[in-house]
Amino acid sequence: MSSVTLFGLCGAALVGLGLFGLIVQPGVLRKILAFNLLGSGVLLLFGVIARRGGGVVAGNGSDPVAQALIITALVVAFAATVLAVALLRRLVQETGRDSLDSDG
Repeated sequence: MSSVTLFGLCGAALVGLGLFGLIVQPGVLRKILAFNLLGSGVLLLFGVIARRGGGVVAGNGSDPVAQALIITALVVAFAATVLAVALLRRLVQETGRDSLDSDG
């Protein structure tokens, strides 16, 4: 098994765990973390697809455009996670609970 295949399987596992967490977990913070896990798996799969492209055959490594997109997506995902956690903290301060349910 090559390293590219191993990274592809790990990316698929991260996507599966992220989807499972989004569906099953009731808390908002756990959903944020599961969404982050899902995004990391997608970015890993995107990197694997870029690595398997024509760059490896030509001996250049992977595509630099895909690498730039992945780095940009990581920065955006970090900023979105920080914003979501800040909004969750504000929700807890205002309402005293960490769920979006209207009962209570």
